[in-house]
Amino acid sequence: MKSRLYFVLFIAYFAMVAFVMYVNGVFTGEVTSFSNLMINGIFLGIIGVLFIISIASFLRLNRLTDELEDAAKDLQAGYKEAGNQNVWSALQEQKAFFDEKNLKDAFNKFRMRVKTKNPCDIEDFINEELLEKVGSNYYNSGISGTMTGLGILGTFIGLSLGLGSFSGDDIYTISDNVGPLLSGMKVAFHTSVYGIIFSLIFNFVYRSIMADAYEKLDYFLNAFRQCAMPPSAGSSDENTAAMLVYQANLANYMKEILALAKGEARDQAKALDQMSQAFLGQIQSAMNTEFRDLGAALKLAAQSQSVNAESNKALLDAAGALVESNRSMQETINHMLERQEMFAETLKKQQEELTGACEEISRDVSTQLHTFEQMRGIYENKN
Repeated sequence: MKSRLYFVLFIAYFAMVAFVMYVNGVFTGEVTSFSNLMINGIFLGIIGVLFIISIASFLRLNRLTDELEDAAKDLQAGYKEAGNQNVWSALQEQKAFFDEKNLKDAFNKFRMRVKTKNPCDIEDFINEELLEKVGSNYYNSGISGTMTGLGILGTFIGLSLGLGSFSGDDIYTISDNVGPLLSGMKVAFHTSVYGIIFSLIFNFVYRSIMADAYEKLDYFLNAFRQCAMPPSAGSSDENTAAMLVYQANLANYMKEILALAKGEARDQAKALDQMSQAFLGQIQSAMNTEFRDLGAALKLAAQSQSVNAESNKALLDAAGALVESNRSMQETINHMLERQEMFAETLKKQQEELTGACEEISRDVSTQLHTFEQMRGIYENKN
């Protein structure tokens, strides 16, 4: 019933035409202003043309949605006759399943897509966008605003006509021009009234028709998916296999990362050991040098102690240098020990994180494989 509401537009239009003719005295033969009648006639003629274009689009949309509804009923009947079995095998070769051109083209595209074994849904081709295209949604969505705009335009035209014929300098001449002013205001009032009325009525009719079309589309899509949806097991198997390959590649990639990290850890440990050996060698060399200098200084001080007081100062300076060298060496050793501890902790933490990540990936892969086995079992039981 909603799909036939466009008859309301005819009723409202002819009723408004009769009203305008009546208030302008056409039925009584007392036409007071031919300009008012002409302006209202032009506006009503424009609105009539817009209504005719809209009604033509509504008729196309109704033919399409009625065919969708009939097709859904045929699918359900064929499904029952086949013992609740999928009827796609018989449907895919049926050339005249749809008669409407847009539906026929969309369904043929769906069949070609299915033949290429690419997973898809019937809604990818027969959907709300198709309904809006056939129903000229780009046009009808603006009609309501156009009606309101025409009413406002008629208001300004009527006021312009009335004010243009209004003149006078005193009360007597002004009273003589009140008639043309009121005549212009009548045009303004009438165009505003039927512009707003037509806008409201059209908006209600249009939304009701589109709502009915969407309901019929949902009815067809549900019936098709239940009774004639092409088997998607092949595409599901391919998707599942692709997913398993991806997960296996991901696991191998993580293993390579872990092996690389382990190799880097070994290389870093080896480099650290070499650096430590070099540092210890430098320390030993420095210590031997310092002790040799200290011995020479002591020997020189012992020989010249009784002769030169400056030998004592040299001895003190050498002892101070030795203390400073020992202190620097101790700080360096402590710093390296701290860095070694931090590095060992970092390596241990990275190893734990990588081990946990690999275990988590292994658990995910095992879970998905288990889910796949269950899905395949369910699918094989259904078939």
